Amino acid sequence: MYQKYVKRFLDILLSLLALIIASPLFLILSVWIKLDSKGPVFFRQKRIGIHRTTFEILKFRSMRTDTPRDMATHLLNNPDQWITRAGRFLRKTSLDELPQLINILRGEMSIIGPRPALWNQYDLVELREACGANDVVPGLTGWAQINGRDTISVEEKARLDGEYASKISFSMDLKCLFRTVAVVLKKEGYEEGGGESSSSDQK
Repeated sequence: MYQKYVKRFLDILLSLLALIIASPLFLILSVWIKLDSKGPVFFRQKRIGIHRTTFEILKFRSMRTDTPRDMATHLLNNPDQWITRAGRFLRKTSLDELPQLINILRGEMSIIGPRPALWNQYDLVELREACGANDVVPGLTGWAQINGRDTISVEEKARLDGEYASKISFSMDLKCLFRTVAVVLKKEGYEEGGGESSSSDQK
């Protein structure tokens, strides 16, 4: 009941409100990105959704347009050389994720859920399959993000995603949401070129 109806209703309501409230910030960041480097404002990338379907995730572009595509950040030679000045700020503050509110409205993502894996991140996808984490809608933030984020292994990430999938509830989502605010403000678990960001969040 909660996962099928209430959670989806809350996703639509909260993402719509957030888009309206954040519209001035969207404009400011869009102008900054365009002035800072050549290329589009948004970065689009193929990701794994519920039941291993695929969708195109949206982010504010934080890397140069000539960055090798669909390659884990930690596999790039000197990842910092590819990140723009605006992008460095966007990534550290997680503001690059804001356009995913559109993915949430479309039903491709939820506010809370496992972070969507890159289409070729086969190890994480298979590990999630084994623990049932592929059977829930991926999220903007989730249980793994508030329990280590970039500093935990793929195996631990999948385990936490599976734990969320088996215990999904309103109270758990609420805990993830409020804890995410604290994690982002304190930059807990943020590690450029490491963990989840390295394997699936090249922008």
